[in-house]
Amino acid sequence: MTFGSRLHEAIQSRGRLCVGIDPHPALLDDWGLTDSAIGLERFAMSAVEALAGAVSVVKPQSAFFERHGSAGIAVLEKVIEGCRDLGALVLLDVKRGDIGSTAQAYADAYLTPSSPLAADAMTVSPYLGMGSLDPLIDAARLNDRGVFVLALTSNPEGPQFQHATTPDGRTVAATVLDAVATLNAGAEPWGSVGVVVGATIEETAVELDVNGPILVPGYGAQGGTTADIRKVFGSAARHVLPSSSRAILSAGPDRRSLHQAALRAAEDLADLDR
Repeated sequence: MTFGSRLHEAIQSRGRLCVGIDPHPALLDDWGLTDSAIGLERFAMSAVEALAGAVSVVKPQSAFFERHGSAGIAVLEKVIEGCRDLGALVLLDVKRGDIGSTAQAYADAYLTPSSPLAADAMTVSPYLGMGSLDPLIDAARLNDRGVFVLALTSNPEGPQFQHATTPDGRTVAATVLDAVATLNAGAEPWGSVGVVVGATIEETAVELDVNGPILVPGYGAQGGTTADIRKVFGSAARHVLPSSSRAILSAGPDRRSLHQAALRAAEDLADLDR
């Protein structure tokens, strides 16, 4: 099955919540853990055991593992394997983007089944040009994996690039969204190339339906609500994969509390399908 098909099926059976595992130092401290590889592993694996059996997608933020060096990467490998064992798809949040052989190396690391860091999908940056993503998109298609392309993010610095106008009058964000829609043309039920659009970008005239999944960070602790999703995405809301990290993880370290927090968020998001 393609990634788009597997994600669509997972959402049908487990709901559309994506839970981020972002081991911030402050969260480790809140859980009574040290900011170390040992604390990282206890935090991350507790989250996996509490959440990966209940949600459709888990999204580890690679940077918070990388900051602990090789020991942190080893924990990330365990997180990916643990999520897979419990039936959740893994979306690795790495936001990689480069050209030529370097882009291919990223594809080998994150989208090739033989790699210990291989995930079901990864986040990528298009700001060296959409063509720079070709090795990643090709690897995703070859291995039935997915990529999520940054398009319209909620951070205040984003509009400087994303809202800039190209010679044909479109914004940069619109060109990214159009390119992804072209890549997904004709795919059923969804294409395997997604986009990243913030939950709090407010209404936009840009077409957000790319016939593929839309990762929507900012739901929960950053203020995004189901009402915001309906307002911003309109008919494209059926493709939305809202992501929540702190709002879920702050319920820890008790695993039952983490599990219940995820179930409550998933139930809230079920309103998008009604």
